[in-house]
Order: sequence, then C-alpha cells, then structure tokens
Amino acid sequence: MGINTEKNVTANLQIGPTSVGNVRLYIEAEGVEIPMDFTPEEALEIAEEIRAAALTITGQK
Repeated sequence: MGINTEKNVTANLQIGPTSVGNVRLYIEAEGVEIPMDFTPEEALEIAEEIRAAALTITGQK
C-alpha cells in the first residue's frame, strides 16, 4: 500500500497535547488504536508538510 493507494477504511483522528509536553496523534480504525507522540518541533515539521501538500493540491504556494 502506498500513499496513492485508496482504501475504504473509516478512521478517527484526534490531535492534542499530552501531559508530558508532547503532541499526540491518536488514530482509531477497525479495532486498532495507534497513539503517536511527537515533540513540539516534530509536530511543527509535520504541520508544515501537511500544509505544503494541501497548497500543492490547490495550486497555491
């Protein structure tokens, strides 16, 4: 499965701060729970990558 492979899976995504100062992405789908913790710096990098991808799709810079 690659980034361009479509799947018919419904998932819930929650994003928020943890009590220890990290940012958590929490994904839940089909009985699977995936907590992913990132430092604030890593979270900002991920946010920049998401923004860049969205801008590429919309043709904005």
